[in-house]
Amino acid sequence: MSAKDIFHESVKNALQKEQWIITDDPLKFKFGDVNFRIDLGAEKVIAAEKADEKIAVEIKSFLNPSAITDFYNAG
Repeated sequence: MSAKDIFHESVKNALQKEQWIITDDPLKFKFGDVNFRIDLGAEKVIAAEKADEKIAVEIKSFLNPSAITDFYNAG
């Protein structure tokens, strides 16, 4: 299991303040033969349309002096 990003809880709280319901922490799914883990899964019910929106959120911090190194390591 990979470590959670230092901003994980902050992002989760911000989504909840915007009325998103956290459905998965982490979101796990399989596509073909590959298993994926995304940091958060969330949904938001839109009452006027009687539909819902769903999102998957991957959280990454870029805190090192080299953004290129952080970007490379984020994958």
